[in-house]
Amino acid sequence: MRAEGIIFDVDGTLAETEEVHRQAFNETFARFGLGWNWDRTLYRRLLDVTGGKERIRAFVAGDDPPDGDRALDMVAELHAAKNTRYAELVAGGAARLRPGIARLIEEARSSGVRLAIATTTSLPNVEALLDAALGPGAARLFDVIGAGDVVPAKKPAPDIYRYVLDELRMPTFACVAVEDSRNGLDAARAAGLPTLVTPSLYTRHQTFPGAMAVVPDLETPPVSLATLAKWRSADSGW
Repeated sequence: MRAEGIIFDVDGTLAETEEVHRQAFNETFARFGLGWNWDRTLYRRLLDVTGGKERIRAFVAGDDPPDGDRALDMVAELHAAKNTRYAELVAGGAARLRPGIARLIEEARSSGVRLAIATTTSLPNVEALLDAALGPGAARLFDVIGAGDVVPAKKPAPDIYRYVLDELRMPTFACVAVEDSRNGLDAARAAGLPTLVTPSLYTRHQTFPGAMAVVPDLETPPVSLATLAKWRSADSGW
């Protein structure tokens, strides 16, 4: 049975954005005089915590960096400045869509399959990426965008997927999710969604039990609506 809706994660799924986020964090820390630098090893660990503000708080709690108390007093300000810098970097071409994303979006749109986004990143970050990668106003390609703090509990909680499904007014069996991380997979599965995983730069070390399929990207092999339908029918849970 063909999916009637596809719900995409953003960071690491639509595009390899996490390195851009890391750069934006580090530049923001420097701007605020914190003297922090998140290298790749540290950032990979911090990505187990979903949400930028939550990630800063987790870093202060777990790593006891200098100026931690001062940072906690201005988490919202830090995060807003980081998002502004991220949008500037993305607008300058720092992130491109992963292979096959644009093709599958075009196929879905031309076939009447509804598109949505379920992400923990903020709405301005989503819009910045879509505008840069797909053209101005590209957010209109998606019927629903669930982003940021629209729900209180972030992935791996299923809340953002339940929100998107409610907004779409579609049942879980009519949709599939596309994710890149274990947290995202767990969130989508907990919401009852069959899930395709395309591991990204920061999640290739993870395992993905319960995924209907795991592929390097949407071009390896080329993933189409027919491919998704085949995987759904082969998945014992659907």
